Amino acid sequence: MTKAPDINYAVADRDLRYFVFDWDDNVLHMPTHIHLERLTDEGEWVPYSVSTSLYSLIRNDTEHYRPPTDGAWEAAFRDFRDIEIEEENVFLRDTREAIDRIVSGESARAPSFGTLKKVLTEGRLFAIVTARGHDPEVLKAGVRYFIDRTFSPPEKRTMLRNLRGYLEWLRPGHDRHSDDEVLEYYLGLNKYHGCMSPRFRELLREHNYEAAGTEEGKQFAIRDFVRHVIGILREHGVDRPISVGFSDDDEGNARAVETYIEQELAREFPGVKFAVYYTNDPDLPSGRKVEVRGQLSLGL
Repeated sequence: MTKAPDINYAVADRDLRYFVFDWDDNVLHMPTHIHLERLTDEGEWVPYSVSTSLYSLIRNDTEHYRPPTDGAWEAAFRDFRDIEIEEENVFLRDTREAIDRIVSGESARAPSFGTLKKVLTEGRLFAIVTARGHDPEVLKAGVRYFIDRTFSPPEKRTMLRNLRGYLEWLRPGHDRHSDDEVLEYYLGLNKYHGCMSPRFRELLREHNYEAAGTEEGKQFAIRDFVRHVIGILREHGVDRPISVGFSDDDEGNARAVETYIEQELAREFPGVKFAVYYTNDPDLPSGRKVEVRGQLSLGL
């Protein structure tokens, strides 16, 4: 006799809070490096590889730092593209290393690590929006590894119970009974945007959208996610208040998103409440929240 799946039907009555996450130094402290050249005191340019957190501080200092002369910025960010190293995708390799360091106690969690875990546990919709150049399927595989490696068996059971509740709400009578099917269906509902990836650039062209840099790319990705969420809810006749939170450790990106929400998204989606979280302050482990529109509390 097959045991009936455990379903949390109460999730249909939860508030509708959704989340957009930058990845590097926000969800995980990745070991991936950007390959630059640095000007020495002797006036010579020498190879200089930096972490993403250091790059966010020096990226505007063009007097002392530059991309490699043999390949410009594409060479500088070569490890942020989909390449295989010893038959393993570089993003998945670095994600594995970053998580393994946390699990072993060698490294501290990034500011939004716990928030992503809570979002996954509760089965809420989310988007990963990163300046990296990875395919959506690669980014989704990174989230799957995050679940497999950081969730205890009880946490996984709670997550699956919630996911089945949402499935029953959105797809009554669904036939996805196995844990893998339920999890894969849920992960497939979310958005994964690598703003320098060929797939993302193709998406921009399809919408005739000009993105000069990462900041503009992230703005498009956030709008795409909000439209996606609203489309799902409208399809099922849901008409309730919606909240969307965005977190990023790069203050330049976060400020650009804040301005974009104020000037564009708040007008296009007047019924949505937005918040931006700056997660680059070591004295504020969960980040500094800016309520862009409405009285939003995301419980972080």
